This record gives sequence, C-alpha cells and structure tokens, in this order.
Amino acid sequence: MSMKIAVLGAGAFGTAMAMAAADRHAITLWLRDTGQADALARTRVNERYLPGHALPAAVQVTSEALGPWLAEQDLVVVATPMAALRGMLQTVSTWCAGRPVAWLCKGFEHSAEQAGCLAHEVQAQVAPLVLGGALSGPSFAQEVAARQPTALVAASLHPACQEAMVQAFHGPSLRLYVNDDIAGVEVGGAVKNVLAIAAGLCDGLQLGLNARAALITRGLAEITRLGMALGARPDTFMGLSGLGDVVLTTTGDLSRNRRVGMALASGMTLAQAVASLGHVAEGVYTARTAVRRAQALGVEMPIAEAVVALLEGQTTPAQAVATLMGRGLRQENGSSTPSIH
Repeated sequence: MSMKIAVLGAGAFGTAMAMAAADRHAITLWLRDTGQADALARTRVNERYLPGHALPAAVQVTSEALGPWLAEQDLVVVATPMAALRGMLQTVSTWCAGRPVAWLCKGFEHSAEQAGCLAHEVQAQVAPLVLGGALSGPSFAQEVAARQPTALVAASLHPACQEAMVQAFHGPSLRLYVNDDIAGVEVGGAVKNVLAIAAGLCDGLQLGLNARAALITRGLAEITRLGMALGARPDTFMGLSGLGDVVLTTTGDLSRNRRVGMALASGMTLAQAVASLGHVAEGVYTARTAVRRAQALGVEMPIAEAVVALLEGQTTPAQAVATLMGRGLRQENGSSTPSIH
C-alpha cells in the first residue's frame, strides 16, 4: 500500500530515510530554509549532509510552512536534532492529533529546568495526542542511502504507529522490528553516542582491542542500569537499539561521536573536534544531560561521567583513562566491593 510520508528535516539521516521510503511511497522532504530547499530541489543531491546520493523522483522537496497539509500524511517523521524536537512536536501536534508521528533523533534533551528528557517524554509533555514512536537502531546514513542491509527498531506504545513505521520503511534492504519498550530503545540510542566518544578516545590513544572490548561491555552495563531505572526491560539492551547500536557506533569509522573522541585524544580542543566534523555529534550534547538524569536516579555511570569531565575540560584524555582503570573493585553484575582473601 502506497503511503504519503512527510520527513521534516534534511540532515544526513532524514535524507537517507526519505530515500529509503521513496522506493514505494510518495515522500515530502521538508526543509526550514527556503534557499537550501531550492538548491536541493534543483540539484537533487544533499551535498552538505549526504553527498554522492541522488534523491529518487518520488521525493518532493519543499519549505512550505508546516500546516494543514501535514494532516494529509499517513506518517510524519521528525528528523531534526534532539534540541529541535520539542518545538517541532508542538508545531505538528496541531494537525497530527491521533495520527502517527515518529522521530529519528537520539539523546536526552538539554534543559536547565530539569534532568534531561528522552524524546517520548518530551512528546508526552507537548504533543500528548499524537501517536508517537521512535525509529532507532544501528544505522549509518550513508549505508542506508546506498541500500546496504540495515535493521532498525520501530518503538512505540501505539500499534498504529508501529505499523505505520513498518509499512513506510520495511523493504528489501531495510528490515524493521517492532518493540513497545520505547524507554529502553531511546536510552540505548542516547547513551551509545556517549560511549562512542569514549571508544574514540581509547582508539586515539592506541590502548588496544582489549580496552575497547572492556569499554563496550561495561558501557552496555551502564546503559542497562539507567534504562531499568527508567522502567525499561533489560532484554531490550541485548537487541538492535542496545548492543547493536553500541557496537556500530563505538567501532565504525563513520561514527561522528567516535571521531570526536579520536580528535580529543590527538590533542584537539572540543571546539576544534566538533568543527572538524561539519555535522552534529549528539554525544557531545547528550553526555551531561544523561549523567544528570542518572545522578537524579542514583545510577552509577563512571564511563559517561569520565566523558563529561573530558568534554568540559576538567581532565585530560590520559587522566580520564587512569580514573576509570583506578576505580575500586566491583562484582561484574553489581556495584558492591567483593571481599578479597
């Protein structure tokens, strides 16, 4: 069944997902900036975020004001960074009450008033009547656009939203699994970016594969602790949005967050590291809010805390590693200190 789908935001992943769905559906790719929209409509290539991949004919590019035309869509996909999600959901909720709305962003919202919210918590506050859901999992935009095999999770408490995401994106090169543990899916998608910065630090300092394996394993334990404190199911973290996304983002050369860690290890400042990317690295903005949320819940996250200290200039790369290696003894499956005889 052909659908009408609006993708709001033309960053790398929004553009790639619009391309993936255009094989079977009519896609409207919306940009806020009229000049950028006109250029993309003319060249059919997103040179800034996804060069080398031409938009299919089924993708219509527009900067038309968001309005009643959204109510005509079978699915609205918010493809903005986390920082813009609240405002975007407030806007679309006017026309999308009772309709499926999905988001692609991963992270905790930065807020001075409260410990950072996950995306579904933001939606509950500002757009409670939409049927919200998260599309997440291990995926680099370049590989999605190139139609390389990818598996994602369609997470929502609403079966209608799950079904809309599956109908929109499931295809020969893109496989979707459904999950109603949206808290778990979003925690995995958020904190893995923080771990990727730590992994880049390890790789940049040439600490070896043993160190990377230890980091991934203990980092996944941190994600699981935080997720369970937020009501998630532990099995979610063994799935695509947990282990899968952690492995991809901490080891893949296309990972922007991993590249930030490598740049910091090389001696760059944070500003230099971010500027060198030319793209958003969500882990930089998520680290502090994730740690704040964990602290509010009494959850220990030493790797994430070390990343925050590094990003805020409170420690050096070598000192961050020394701090983690110098922590007191722990049982692997708990936080208590074992007796050593």
